Amino acid sequence: MEYVERKRIMFLGLPWTFTKYTVNEDVVTIKRGFLSITEDPCYMYKIQDVRLTRSLFERMLGLSTIVCYTGDITDSELKLIHVKNGPKIKDFILEASEEARRKRRTLHSMNIGADVDDFDDIDHN
Repeated sequence: MEYVERKRIMFLGLPWTFTKYTVNEDVVTIKRGFLSITEDPCYMYKIQDVRLTRSLFERMLGLSTIVCYTGDITDSELKLIHVKNGPKIKDFILEASEEARRKRRTLHSMNIGADVDDFDDIDHN
């Protein structure tokens, strides 16, 4: 499955911008620009969490903003701004990123309670 959306302006939710979002099973791509085009892809397995926000005006126009928190160096936050079908796209990204991590056998874990000093006590012999 693939979603292709355009960033929309808040005036009637019309797609008058030159930003295009493409979301598929492997990559989220943000393509910006008209004369000079910048394309920023992020692999699904790097997406760690997703947030959906909808302001009052976005809800009135049927739009959403999706923020993807990634482990990518170039963009730690990918923002899909003012897109239609936001809840469906968010759910798709969550499921596809989890599946991509399973396929690559990538595990993201954090030891929140660990203290750096605790590791100094380990005998390295």
